[in-house]
Amino acid sequence: MKSLTISRSRDVIISLRLAGIEGVYCKNESELKTKFKQYKEDENVGIIILIEDDFKLIEEEVIEVKLSKKLPLVVTIPDRNGLKDKDFIMRYIKESVGVKVN
Repeated sequence: MKSLTISRSRDVIISLRLAGIEGVYCKNESELKTKFKQYKEDENVGIIILIEDDFKLIEEEVIEVKLSKKLPLVVTIPDRNGLKDKDFIMRYIKESVGVKVN
């Protein structure tokens, strides 16, 4: 199984290619949705990596995959400017586990 980056950011695609992770560049939101739908069904893809901005655009589709399938694992990473939503991890833990962490 392979890891794959789907992004509208050329910087992220190039950076992760240097680490050996394939990338698919998308010009706009509709292409991002199309590529995500395509690769979520690909049996050779084990991990799909999205940046935070792209995740927010297709959040419903990503959550559907996370709740209904074991693979691919969909991972959200910050872009080159850092994490925009500082409470992202705490909110994610609260939604996943149901416990507020201080």
